[in-house]
Amino acid sequence: MRTFQYKGRRHGELVSGQFEGGSPEAVGIHLSSLGITPLEIAEVRQSDDALAFLRARLWPGKVGLAELIIFSRQMCTMIRAGISIVRGLRAIAEGARSRLLVEALREIADSLESGRELASSFQRHPRVFSNLFVSTIHTGEGTGHLEQAFAQLASYLELERSTRRQLKAAMRYPLVVIATMVVGLGILNLFVLPVFAETFAEFGAQLPWETRLLIRTSDLSVAYWHLALLALAAVFAGVRTLLRTDRGRLVWHRYRLRLPIVGGIIEKATLARFARTFALALRSGVPLIQALSLAAGVLENDYMAEAILRLRSSVERGDTLTRAATASGMFTPLVLQMVAIGEETGALDDLLQEAADFYDQDVEYELKQVGDAIEPILIVGVGILVLVMALGVYLPLWDLSKVAHGG
Repeated sequence: MRTFQYKGRRHGELVSGQFEGGSPEAVGIHLSSLGITPLEIAEVRQSDDALAFLRARLWPGKVGLAELIIFSRQMCTMIRAGISIVRGLRAIAEGARSRLLVEALREIADSLESGRELASSFQRHPRVFSNLFVSTIHTGEGTGHLEQAFAQLASYLELERSTRRQLKAAMRYPLVVIATMVVGLGILNLFVLPVFAETFAEFGAQLPWETRLLIRTSDLSVAYWHLALLALAAVFAGVRTLLRTDRGRLVWHRYRLRLPIVGGIIEKATLARFARTFALALRSGVPLIQALSLAAGVLENDYMAEAILRLRSSVERGDTLTRAATASGMFTPLVLQMVAIGEETGALDDLLQEAADFYDQDVEYELKQVGDAIEPILIVGVGILVLVMALGVYLPLWDLSKVAHGG
């Protein structure tokens, strides 16, 4: 079979992708059956195809939240329009950008054609679809509300994407300033100070201690920069190895919640994700115990996930969710009150969603305050850097005539 690159239109929208077929005519017929009007079909050269195959195998990448949101929306629309799931999966695969997602969707379509259930077909691709994703589809498939399941997943992923964007936006400014300071110090030590050191050495005078300290630091940096890089690489590798262990990751995740300024934000963002995931699982018809397990599984903090699993164990032993949540010490009184009311009224999913919205609003507010909290620290750091440069480099220049005469 040969590989063809095509461009076409579907419902007025320009789409492109690759498809295997015996001839351009056969590919055109297949595209037409998918509702795509072909505009251009060209065979991919073998060398290009091999290069693309090698690149996909070496750097498969990952499927981003944006693509999963679009996929969920597309599946919801196609199911609502009465298009078969297999046909919908193949049509979406033709227009998807991620090679990993394309391969997963094609294999899921093949699996469905062989008689496998939809949820079990999705479960075979854990790198693309999470346990929550699979469980929601399984519940929608069992209750006959698959369209609603994909709509819920799209809404959940959009909220998740919004929270991540806010976190990245809040940390962008501090990281840029810190990186600039590090680069500035590196240039100062490796390139600027050695030139000044040679100039000062010609006078043979006693330089200020600030200048001597900087010159000594610069000499060490120039002489041992490669050892410093090796030491940094060793520390990085050691930390990375430690974080791959269950114990090391648990300790780091617990400490991360206690970091100044950002620790509380991380905790509230994680709790918002837990409440939103728990609410989605319950709304999808997942049993309470399994919903707690799913919610713990999607958390990116092992320490908090372990606390959720302990909460689940308490519920399994007969405790009410409210008592178990109170004993965990993880939730604010307001959220505990909402859980208690939800448990009594049977509207736990709705009130958990409100709790998630409450945490989201709290996180959004605190993220806006991060810049105000970090800015003074950054100003002090930049001030210290400028002071060191002024005292160590420019002080001798200001008194250069005195240095030149040895006194």
